[in-house]
Amino acid sequence: MVVPARQRFTFLDYVLFEAESTTRHEFLDGLVWAMAGGSPDHARIIANATTMLSVGVAGRRCAVHTADLRIRVKATGLATYPDISVICDQIELDPEDTKRHTALNPKLLVEVLSPSTEDYDRGEKLDHYKQIMSLQEVLLVDHDRQRIVVWRRDGATWSSTEHLDGAIQLAIGCEISVADVYRNPLA
Repeated sequence: MVVPARQRFTFLDYVLFEAESTTRHEFLDGLVWAMAGGSPDHARIIANATTMLSVGVAGRRCAVHTADLRIRVKATGLATYPDISVICDQIELDPEDTKRHTALNPKLLVEVLSPSTEDYDRGEKLDHYKQIMSLQEVLLVDHDRQRIVVWRRDGATWSSTEHLDGAIQLAIGCEISVADVYRNPLA
């Protein structure tokens, strides 16, 4: 399907377009943007963090999802594919998505930063994420050095802490090791 420049979409148009596309896209305010693929290091860091989170939530009522699960911020309309999302208890699917591929209630989101999206992920995208009422934490994982910034909700406010090493205790009831997130570099 060829998309004319500056075509505006409804969310349903976007969902149908996305179902036929071989490339993932973000959606906001009727506009659609293609999302770029990641580097080998980006993919390795995501795989490491996904594994640790999956092991950490084993036996709990939480599920870890890859970037194949679309998350929508109902308050702002952003639809995107975080690198990792964790949903606890029941998954709430967006009733506007007739394909049933969009969740509304993550408890934790992880974004592994890349040079082309780092400013967006730390700024505007994070601001969107903070509007998700179920969300308790966002992990922003640096791509070029060992550093994870954890944004945590405390009531109506958000605060951040930087972790260069050690273990990070998460609101979903498990912990991850900063060193293990970055293990097995291919350099």
